[in-house]
Amino acid sequence: MTASDWRKSLKQFSKKPAVKDKFIRHNKPKERATGIARRKCERCGRFGAMVNRYGLNLCRHCFREIAEDLGFKKYS
Repeated sequence: MTASDWRKSLKQFSKKPAVKDKFIRHNKPKERATGIARRKCERCGRFGAMVNRYGLNLCRHCFREIAEDLGFKKYS
């Protein structure tokens, strides 16, 4: 079950709190401690190729787009 399917199902149980609690207990996506899905880009939501230095938390694609606005210079 993907994350979007999980959220969609959760909306359907909004009127039934007991069923909703049981559904959450058994079907909630687990919290990640390690791996590629632990962090995602704050701007676009991608998982891979993260630039975490200086607390940016951006993927490399978003970093290239907004690097000059953040004050980084491109050498070469």
